[in-house]
Amino acid sequence: MENILGKIISGNVTDENEQNYYVQINGITFMLNKNEIKKPMKLGSHFTGFAYQNENKKYQITRNIPKVLFDHYAFGNVVQSKYDFGVFVNIGLPDKDIAVSMDDLPQKYSLWPKAGDHLMIALENDHKGRIWGKLADRDIFHAISLPANRHSMNKNVRATVIELKLGGTIVMTDQYHLGFIHPSEVENPLRMGEVVNGRVIGVHQNGSLNLSTKPRAYEAIDNDAEMVLAVLQHANHHQIPYTDKSKPEDIRTFFGISKAQFKRAVGHLLKQRLITESKSGIQLTDLGINKKI
Repeated sequence: MENILGKIISGNVTDENEQNYYVQINGITFMLNKNEIKKPMKLGSHFTGFAYQNENKKYQITRNIPKVLFDHYAFGNVVQSKYDFGVFVNIGLPDKDIAVSMDDLPQKYSLWPKAGDHLMIALENDHKGRIWGKLADRDIFHAISLPANRHSMNKNVRATVIELKLGGTIVMTDQYHLGFIHPSEVENPLRMGEVVNGRVIGVHQNGSLNLSTKPRAYEAIDNDAEMVLAVLQHANHHQIPYTDKSKPEDIRTFFGISKAQFKRAVGHLLKQRLITESKSGIQLTDLGINKKI
C-alpha cells in the first residue's frame, strides 16, 4: 500500500453512484467525488489522480494534485494543533489534513504553530506506510532561497518563521529571501510557522536579510499621539495639565509611556494643529476635537 498512497497513479472507473465514481488500482478501489469531474465518465474510463486515505480511513483519489509531494516541498496552512501529538496541515486535499509529528516541533508547546500559520513540508511514510508531513530543513530552505538586493533596505516584507534559535529567528520572506530577526528586534516571542510583518534593516553580501518587527519611529509616534489625542478627547474641557516640563514619572504613571515618547507625540499633534500647548498643559483645538481616531 505504501507504494500507492501519496502518489499520482492511474486506474479505471469500475462503478459509480450519485456522489462518487470508483476507480480501481492494483485491486484497491478508490472513491472519486463527482464534483471534481466536469464531464461524466463511463465505466472503463481511465483516470489519473492523487491517491490517499481520507479522514474516515477510506481510500480516495483526487484530480487536485497537491504541491506537497514525497519529492516536493511546499507551504501548507496549519489548521489544528493537538498537544502530545503534533499539528495538522492543509495541503489542499479533500477530507484530509497532513499531520506533522510533535517530534519535529519545538519542545515548548507555546512555540508550536497555531491555526493560520504556515509550514513548508513534504510527504513521508512511517514504518506502517502512513503518510506524515516532513518539515523542510535548513538545507532545503537554502536551496530554494533567492538573494535579495540592496534596494530591499527599509522595505516592508512579510515572512514566515522557519527556525527558532537561541540567538534569533530564521524566516523566509514571501519573495523567498532568507532573513534573521534578532531577539532585540521583536516585541513578542515568535513561534514556528508564524507569519510576521517586518522591515529590512540590513542586507548581507550573500543576499540574506536582517529584519525587525518593531514599528518605525514615526509609526510609534503615531500610536502614542493617537493615545494622547484620545485622552484629550475624553478629558474635561479637552485639556490636561501635562507638558514637556512635567516630571517623567508623572507622565509614565498617567500615560504609560516615557517622557521622550510623550514629547514626540505632542510634537506630532502640534504639527497637525490638533492641540495647543501652554505652561499649564495641552488642549485640543477645534480640529482636534473633531478628529476621528
